Amino acid sequence: MANTLGELERAVMDAVWDATEPVTAYDVRDQFETAGRSLAATTLLTVFSRLEKKGFVSSDRSVRPYRYSAVAPREHHVAELMHEVLGGSSDRTAVLERFVGSVSAADAATLQQLLRTEDSRG
Repeated sequence: MANTLGELERAVMDAVWDATEPVTAYDVRDQFETAGRSLAATTLLTVFSRLEKKGFVSSDRSVRPYRYSAVAPREHHVAELMHEVLGGSSDRTAVLERFVGSVSAADAATLQQLLRTEDSRG
């Protein structure tokens, strides 16, 4: 699922990820309108169709209007993007060094703890 998302796809996925239950195109349209962005429901249905083909959402077609749910959480997508970027580098060590050098002290401590946890799992 390391597909990249366009701007509108990302905005729709943010709405799906933020939702506590499956959403319809109309739910997302209303949410966008509240934020001052007007889109037709048909446009959103097209975006949902693309997202489904890319493996980001699944749809419940047993009800009308269709309801869409994320296939994986946002964190999974972000981690996949990180792996994709890292994999595209010819010098992974330099990329990791730059990344680690730019994170906050709290994030660095979290990374250290996660790495210790992984090491203890063997």
